[in-house]
Amino acid sequence: SKIGHPAKGKIWLSVNGTERQKGDLSELIWSVPEIIWQLSQQVEIGAGDIIMTGTPAGVAALSPGDKIECGVDGIGTLKVAIGKAAA
Repeated sequence: SKIGHPAKGKIWLSVNGTERQKGDLSELIWSVPEIIWQLSQQVEIGAGDIIMTGTPAGVAALSPGDKIECGVDGIGTLKVAIGKAAA
């Protein structure tokens, strides 16, 4: 792959522009290759798929309208907005 199997790299998440979580891939309980292998045993993984690895300390509730930005340095950033709950 173009990314390979990163063993370390800063991971982070901000909510509404405020950093809420940060850590490093090297601090995960399972390595990125282990996570990919386990997931691939259950579902087909394709090019462009995003695998969320878990979370560093700093977990908190989100609300409709919150804007979330997360990423891994050197790999990319994901931006999402929380919408209203389905009726």
